[in-house]
Amino acid sequence: MRPKLVFTGPTLSQGEVLEVVEAICLPPAAQGSIIAAVQHFDPSAIVIIDGGFQSEPAVRHKEILWAIAKGVPVIGAASMGALRAAELFPYMQGVGLIYRWYRRFAFAPDDAVAVLHGPWEVNCAPMTHALIDLRMTVRRACRRGIISAEYRTRLERAAQALNFRERTLARMVGNALSCEGDLVVEKYQAILAAAFVQQKKQDARDALRLLHHGLFNEPVPLPDFQLTAAFFKDLDEAGLEI
Repeated sequence: MRPKLVFTGPTLSQGEVLEVVEAICLPPAAQGSIIAAVQHFDPSAIVIIDGGFQSEPAVRHKEILWAIAKGVPVIGAASMGALRAAELFPYMQGVGLIYRWYRRFAFAPDDAVAVLHGPWEVNCAPMTHALIDLRMTVRRACRRGIISAEYRTRLERAAQALNFRERTLARMVGNALSCEGDLVVEKYQAILAAAFVQQKKQDARDALRLLHHGLFNEPVPLPDFQLTAAFFKDLDEAGLEI
C-alpha cells in the first residue's frame, strides 16, 4: 500500500499527526523536499502543514506542481501548506480558515503563520505564537465581551508590530497594556491564555481528517507542465535528479 506523507513541525507534533491519520511524518517542507519524498516513498497523497523559510530555501511551487503532474494529490493547510495551496489554486487543494484567508486576501502577510521553533529532534517545538492565532484569540475574546473593542485594537497592533521570532501572547499583552500597570497586564495575559485559539492546529487536523478518510480531490490535470531551466537549477541546488 502506498503511504500517506505529512510535512509537519511546530503546528502539530508527529504524535499529534498519528492520532488522526496513519502516515509518514516528515520535517517541514523546504526546497527539494517534495521531489525527494515522491521519489523515495511513491506516496498516495501528501499533506503540507509546515515549511521551512529564511534559514533554508522554501518549498518551490514548481516541485509541488511536478508532484501533482505525476498524479500525487497535494493538500495544504495551517501554515506554509495554506500559503502554497492559496497560491497554487486550483491545482493544490487547500483546507481550513487560514487557507481561505490567504485565498481571499492575496497580499496577506506570509509571517502571519510563522513561528520560531526548535529542531526536528525535539518535534520542532514552537517557542512563539503565530500572528493568526493571536488575532483569532483577541477577536473572539472581543466578540464574547471578554475584552473591549479598544483593547482589541491595541492588542492587534502590538502583535502586528512584533517580529515573528518574538511574538508571544505575553509580549503582545505587555506591549499593548503596559501603560495600565502590571496588575492589568497579568490579568489579561491570564484571560487570553485561557481563551487562546489554536487556529493553525485546528486547520491542520481538518486536513489530516480529510486525508484519513480519503476525501481529498483527485489532482487537476496539468497537460502543459514543463521542466524549466529554473526548475533544474532548484533540483541541482537540492542535490536531486529526475
